[in-house]
Amino acid sequence: MRRAPARRLATALLALSTLAPLALAAPQAQAAPPTAVVSATDPSADDCPPHGLDPAIVARLDQAIEQTRQEAGVPGVTVGLWFPGQGSYIRSTGTADTATGAPMKPYLNMRLGSVTKTFTATAVLELVDDGLVGLDDPISAYLDGVPDGEHITIRQLAEMRSGLFTYSADPDFQHALFSDPTRPFTPQELLAYAFRHDNVFPPGTQFQYSNTNYILLGLLVEKLAKMPLADFIHQRVLEPSRLHHTLFPQGAEFPKPHAHGYTNQTLTGAIADTTHWNPSWGWAAGAMISDLHDMHHWAKDLATGTLLSPATQAQREKFIPVPGFDGAGYGLGLFNTHGWIGHNGSLPGYESVVMYLPEQDATMVILLNTDILHNGFEPSTLIAKAITSIVTPDHVYELPAEG
Repeated sequence: MRRAPARRLATALLALSTLAPLALAAPQAQAAPPTAVVSATDPSADDCPPHGLDPAIVARLDQAIEQTRQEAGVPGVTVGLWFPGQGSYIRSTGTADTATGAPMKPYLNMRLGSVTKTFTATAVLELVDDGLVGLDDPISAYLDGVPDGEHITIRQLAEMRSGLFTYSADPDFQHALFSDPTRPFTPQELLAYAFRHDNVFPPGTQFQYSNTNYILLGLLVEKLAKMPLADFIHQRVLEPSRLHHTLFPQGAEFPKPHAHGYTNQTLTGAIADTTHWNPSWGWAAGAMISDLHDMHHWAKDLATGTLLSPATQAQREKFIPVPGFDGAGYGLGLFNTHGWIGHNGSLPGYESVVMYLPEQDATMVILLNTDILHNGFEPSTLIAKAITSIVTPDHVYELPAEG
């Protein structure tokens, strides 16, 4: 589901690539939570105080992460695990810049890909709480020109059941992006690529991950809030959640320090450095930037509905099964994968996993600087599976082999 046929240029970008659906393994005996591997005085340490619990767990994690990183050809990865009251684990391994050999570090900024959708959906749901829009309102009541928009609801856009074609699967869009990955795209240009295609199915009848849905939701926020989406997310999401290292970029800006990203999603298939590619093509579906510290905090705020009313959070958590992926469900900009709640992301050069496990008040964040598949699997999924097989074997994050 991740890649387009032959050249992997279609859904790879932020569409089904960012889905990384999560079929989970059968329950096993529960392992002890891990211990921390950074000191509280280390400038790269997060604010969750480390506790030494079981050095054997730390050793297993170190070995599993490094082995998986090397086998999958990942230049660098940062992992954060937090089990409040029990222990935490923060580890960076590999390189942030293959040209200089600079090491990956926990404090580096990273591109998030489709974790951006969690912020866009939260913004929409805040407008629901404000009484400015209803989840079952048609998008045509707010935005013109959406194919079958009088029958597509806000809810269906957020839960990936609109039937709208995803612009990132359009061959002309792919050629435009990869011919000049530094060029800017407007939301209207992105929608034009999508709307030249027939809708894939009648609204509400199926699930299909489509970036087009979230471009429309971003425009909806702008219209109702009467301000740019980036400003609304900053004021109503980032500030209340104290995410001071998280950014919705206007263009290709990428605050330092940051890791370089690497992809083979190019016109020739050669590996390219994507660090300064313009993520405007992902906009409300995948343009944001953050770091380990902020994603640690966002994972719980997102999964527990800190910024929303209980009633609206309950609507968000109406998870619809993801066909073909046992145990995975999608709500309103939110996955539920056998207890792990959150989202993941993938765009050329970067991948992310931001998840919270309410059963154990546990958080897992994975940030890495490549999206190149290994044996048909997302590298972030391989690392997440290796980690959760050790620390939460009853809740193993796993992506099935692709067909």
